[in-house]
Formats: sequence, C-alpha cells, structure tokens
Amino acid sequence: MSLKAFTQVQVYEKLPNPKGKDKFCIHSLECYDRNIYIGTKDSLVQHLILPSTSDSKYSSQSPREGRVKLLGSSSPVTQLRVIPVFNYLLVLWDRSVSALNMFSLEPLPFLKRIQHVSFFDVCGSARSISSQSVCVELVTASSRSRVVRIHVVGVERWDCVKEVSLPQDPVALAVDDNTLCVATRDRYFLHDHKSGSTVDLFPHNLSRQNIIVSTAGKGEFLLNGPGSLGMFVMKNGICQRPPVQWSEELLAAVVCYPYILALQPQALYVYSMVDQHLKQTVPLLKARGLLSTTEGVYIFMEREILGLSPVPFEEQIQTLVRYKRVEEALGLLGGVQAHLPQVSYKELHKIITCMDGFTKFYQESFSEAKELFIKGELDPREIISLYPEMEPLCETFHSQLVKVNNAKELLALRQEDRTTFQPYLDFLGDFLRVVRGTKQGVECSEDIDTAQLRIYTEQGDREDLDALVSSPNSCSIDKCVPLLERHKRFFTLGLLYQSHGHHIKAIQTWVKITDGQYEDSSCSNVYEHIVRTLSRLKQRDVVWTFADWTLQRNQEVGIQIFTKRDPEDQDTFAQEDVLAFLKKYSLALMLFLEFLVHDLKSEEEKHHTLLATTYVTQILRALQNGKGTDSDGGMTRDKLQQLLWQSSLYDTMTVHEAIRPTVLHIEQAILLGRDGDHYQALQTLVHKERDLQVAGAYCRRAAGWQERELEHTLFLTLLQIYLGSNELASAAVDLLNANAAAFDLEIVLQVLPDSWSVQLVSQFLLGSLRGTFHQRRMAGVERGLAQVELLRHKYTWAQASTRMLKLDKGLVCNTCQKDLTEPEFVCSLRGELIHTDCGSYTE
Repeated sequence: MSLKAFTQVQVYEKLPNPKGKDKFCIHSLECYDRNIYIGTKDSLVQHLILPSTSDSKYSSQSPREGRVKLLGSSSPVTQLRVIPVFNYLLVLWDRSVSALNMFSLEPLPFLKRIQHVSFFDVCGSARSISSQSVCVELVTASSRSRVVRIHVVGVERWDCVKEVSLPQDPVALAVDDNTLCVATRDRYFLHDHKSGSTVDLFPHNLSRQNIIVSTAGKGEFLLNGPGSLGMFVMKNGICQRPPVQWSEELLAAVVCYPYILALQPQALYVYSMVDQHLKQTVPLLKARGLLSTTEGVYIFMEREILGLSPVPFEEQIQTLVRYKRVEEALGLLGGVQAHLPQVSYKELHKIITCMDGFTKFYQESFSEAKELFIKGELDPREIISLYPEMEPLCETFHSQLVKVNNAKELLALRQEDRTTFQPYLDFLGDFLRVVRGTKQGVECSEDIDTAQLRIYTEQGDREDLDALVSSPNSCSIDKCVPLLERHKRFFTLGLLYQSHGHHIKAIQTWVKITDGQYEDSSCSNVYEHIVRTLSRLKQRDVVWTFADWTLQRNQEVGIQIFTKRDPEDQDTFAQEDVLAFLKKYSLALMLFLEFLVHDLKSEEEKHHTLLATTYVTQILRALQNGKGTDSDGGMTRDKLQQLLWQSSLYDTMTVHEAIRPTVLHIEQAILLGRDGDHYQALQTLVHKERDLQVAGAYCRRAAGWQERELEHTLFLTLLQIYLGSNELASAAVDLLNANAAAFDLEIVLQVLPDSWSVQLVSQFLLGSLRGTFHQRRMAGVERGLAQVELLRHKYTWAQASTRMLKLDKGLVCNTCQKDLTEPEFVCSLRGELIHTDCGSYTE
C-alpha cells in the first residue's frame, strides 16, 4: 500500500480555439494567493483568479480568466516571479527582466528592463533599508557571462548594487538570504555575496536540462547530484539529510515539506524527506514543470494546470497506522514536528500510540497494547465501545479513532468462539483496573466502573466485584441493578446501594437474604454484615428502622449496633433513648449496661444500679429454667459479684431490695459488708450459704485494700461464729491452721475454749510464733538499715561543714534563680546554693 500524500485536481485547462490555429503553450508559471500567472511560449502572460473557498486551495470550480498581456515577439516567457510587497510581477522574456503590475499586467515605466538575463531569483524576504521603506533583492545571471548581479528592488526603482564574479558560466541559480547556490556545467558551489566566501560542493556530469537547483527550506538547497541523487545542502555546505535516489530522466524537482516531488517524462514521484522512500506516484503525460507554494504544488503541461493538495498530516498518519506502518507514522510525525503546534504534535503522537495499541490488541499482544493505550492516554470508552453490550453511557460520545485494518468483530467472536473471546475480556478488566482513578479515566469513571462491574459479575469474580462496590464508585445504578438481579448477586446489590448512599435499600436487600426471600450463597454471614453496617451509620433513622429486627434475631450480636460504634460516633444516640428501647430485650440491655459501665466508664449511679438489678433478673431467670449452675448463669453471677465488690456507685439499698427475697446469699453478704455489717455478712455465708471457703475468701477480699487490723477483726469474727456452734469446731481449727498470720495470737488464746488442748492448735501456735519472730527480726533489720542511712547523712553533713562558702555578688538561687542577698542560705550535697524559703530540698 503506497501512501497518498497528495490529492490531485485539475486547476485550469486551455481549450483549443476552433476558429483558427492555436499556438497556446504554457512555458512558465507563478502563483501568489488566489492569483495564477501563466507565461506562454508565444510571449503571452495570462492572469487567472482562483475561486474564493475556505475548503480547499484547489477548488473544483474553474478559475476566472483575468487580464492578458502580449509582450511582443514570439520569444517564450521563461520565468515569472511575484514581489507582492510592491505588487510587481517580474517577467523573464527575450533575455531580459521586465516588471508588470501584478493585477493590471501593465508595464511599469519607472523600472527599466534588465538586459542579458538567462535566469533570475528573488530573495524570499523583504529587507528594511530605512524606517519607512523596504526593499527586495533580485539576483540575475546570464549563461553567457561569468557574472551574477545583485539588484535592490524598491518602490519605483531597482538598482544593481553588486556584481559577483564566478569561475564558470552559471547554468542554474537559487538564493537564500545572502547565499547563492550556483550550478555550472560541471559543478555546484555556494557563494555568500556579503562576505565573499565560496564553498565548492561537488562535481557533476549532468546535461544542462537535468541540472536542478532549488530551495528546500530555510537555509537549505535541493540539488540534482551525481548518480541521480537528490542532495540536500545547507548554506554552510553541510548535508544534514541523506540523499534521495531518483531517476536520471529528471525534468524538475521541488520541495513541499516533508516531501520532494520529482517530475519525470511519464510520472511525478513523491519521496519522503524523512526516510527518503518513494511514497506516491502520479502518472502524467507531457508535464513541463512544477511550482511549489505554501498550499501545495502546481504541475503545468502545455495547456493544462494540475494542483496537488497535501493530505492532512493527521489523515496520513492514521492511514499508516491503520495498515500497521507505525514506525513510518512516527517518522513522519517527527519530521513535521517543527511545522506543527506543540499541542497538535502531542495529540498526533497520542493517536499514533493508541492506533499502534489497537494493532497489538487485535494481535492479542495484550501486555504491549495496555502499555501503549496508557502511554497514548486513550479514552477508555474507545475500548469499552468495542465490546458487545458495553456501549458508553454518554450518548454524545463518538469514537475519535479510525478503526485498525482487519479489526476483529468482538460480538461475532463472543458468539462463535467464547474461548478466544475470554482473553479480550480479561484484558478489558485489567486495563480498566489500571486506569481507574487516574487522570486518563476520571472523566469517564461511570463507564469504567459500570464496565468493570459487568465483567466481574459475568465472570463470577466475587472478590473483585465486592471490592469494587464496597469502595466509592461511579457505577450506573440503572445499568447495574438489573444485571446483579439477573445473576442473583443480591449481597453485592446491597453493597452497591450502600456505596451510593441508599442505606435503607441496601439493608432491606440484605434482610431479605437473611430471611430467605432472596437466594445468594456468595456471603454466609449477611446478618453480621448488617449489624456491622448499622454500627457504622450515623443516620439515626436508618438504625432505628432496623434495630428491632436486628435484636429480635440475636440480642447478643444485635446490640453491637450501639456498642461497636466508633468513639467519635457515641453521641449519635442518647443513652437514655437506647436504655428505654432495650427494656424489652433483657440480654441486650445487660450487654449495653456493661458497655456503659466497663467500656465508657460511666459514673452514673443509675447505670451501675440498673446493671446490678439486671444481673439479678438474668440469674433468677436462669435459676427458674434450671440453668443456674450452667456456664451462662454462673458467668452472670460472677459478673454480679465482681460489680458488687468493685463498684462504689450503685445504690446498695435498691440492689439489696432486689436480692433479699432470693437465694443469692453471697451477694447479700457482699452488700452487708459494703454497709459495714461484716458480722451479719459472715453469719449469712456460714449459716445460709453454708460455704466456709466463701466465708474465708470474704474476709480476705473485704480486708484486701484496707489496714491489717481489719483482716484480724474479720477472721476473729469468723472464728467466733465457728466457735459458737459445736458443729463448726473442726472448721474453726482448720481456719486457725490455714490462716495463722491473719490472727492476733494473744486475742485468739483468750477466746479459745478451755477444753481445747495445745496439741489441737499446735500447728496454729507454731505458725503464729514463727510469724511473730519473723516480724520482729525484720523490724530489727529495718531499724539497722535506717541507722546506717542516718550515719551516712551525718558523715556527708560533717564533710560539707568543714569547707567555707563564699557568698559573692551575682550568685543566684539554684531553685528560683534570684540573687542571694541574705546571709542565711542552704547548701545542697551537690554544692548548690538555695534560699532557705525556696522549699524543702531533696537530694
């Protein structure tokens, strides 16, 4: 496939004159804006005016014929050039240069003809010669003279300002600023007519008609070199581009960047200046010459003018990429970068990269395709739109990329070969996952998230599906809800509702799953998820809506909607409102009160009191059901006892009233003890509870945080209760033997019955005496250590007293940093001086 770089259109055709002999033959051509000037073989200058159109330089409408000027004899018009700054049309005819008005074609009498000229060139840019006038340089040459003349063309005059001698007669000439590129019969050379320097380029052996010298851009010339090579030479004599290989039968060559158009007898060949390859061939017969303009190229024949309009670079690049010629497209873009705005260049580069990505995509090179799509910042909707049933949600979206040649139809592929289609689907999911949340995907986040949800749902990817809808997303509710319902993904549907703020719909959906109205095996703990969700919601009305259903199903788990809230959200619900609501749910009430007392550290009396009475109610209910000694009942009773021992905030009278008619004797004893009635508490434990171990534990627990004398008193009271009953005599002996350190020996000896033998209490006596001796010895050790410490301090004081302290002006107290002005002061062991009233000093 050859690249179509130019489109061809007929600009003008001179029809034969049926009345007589017609000698019309185009010999030269010039163009400026909408004005075309034809120089004929029989000394005629024809002015054509192109139609005005904004669509194309070369309109399909025929140009309007303007004025015609017959110059005189039958000599051909060899060359035409326009100087638009002065409205001059320069005509080379009969070996002389004349100046005409470019609109009226009338000769300008103030500009005399320049004689003996074989060819000429005009410097493309006008130059300022003063603050109010400009001039243009005209270079003329004669093939019969080794001289090139420099003329300055101004308003109503032109003057020859310099003559440049040449080593040989010139054959062809081109001008760029001060540099002349001259061809002679056997060589090319450059000459700077300002500095006078000359640079020889290379020799040639071309015939006169094959010698070509033309400008190829700013500071660059195109020459027909030896070996049929098109050579590019900068005005400093350096070649910066590789040469172009063309035919020996070359008639003309011009540059229309980035292409070279080479005219040969049978065709026009278009070569790229970027890679020097042939890009397009235009068949032509009897073409005579070329004219390059800023808009394109004109080809003129004897009676006809053709226009070649360059195909827009965007279209050329897309065509190359469509046919998988990506490297060539990138080369073309790089070649024209300097001629494009930076924004256009970046956009075209992105288009090439994305089109290359599509080529890799259809070749199933998905990893490379993904990298190219990301690099080219492809709109993800371009990919999504390729897949069946995944059309973009935005109705105004239209694909901006041309389809790659031989692209596969994914709908047919899915229907015919699901196995082959699956990698394409996997690629889409992977690509969307990468671009999601990036700048590339933020403008079409709804399309991306909706497409991802469809992919995960149809592939059964529960983990990725739930992760998508659990996080903030832009999925289309209208598109996704029917899809999830069709695939029975009701749990995911609830997550989708929740992520879009439809909390009631979300929880209603999950409730139906829990109640069995919906079947969805994708999640086994939906109830716990509902509780977790409610515990995180700040919308009180939503939580109250489902609070009853939650607690009716499971009070122990359901209460977490109030107790597992973030500390910052604890104020969402008033505690009194929750307590009032939980009156009909005793277990939940107990758990909530535990949360208030133990977790929130509530110091309100009613919370502690209500928790204690709630424990009592739970214990009595368990006893009635025959579960008083099982794990639940026993655990609740332990909690009650722990609360009664540790809390000092409950109302003992209210709790006692709740416990008094019950069999909770241990709890009654604790309450009596909290009121200071330890004797009655021990009586209850010994005679009602009949648990002697509990009675001993009570004594230790009640005296645990107070003075030792109270422990002695409690154990003595318990001993006296044991001694008051003959049945408990052995218990009294066991009490003494097991707790010798808890009794005062002298008092015990006074209360023991006279009938008891020493042998009976020998173990107690030995333990008590051993403890007494140990205490005395430890007291002696402590007394000795204190004396040693006292001696150390006295020694230190004596040492400090032997040296003199000088109180000078400027000394400050080490504690208050104020001046020491009084004769009395304190010196620390470290030698620091302080005021006597700055407080006690501790070393």
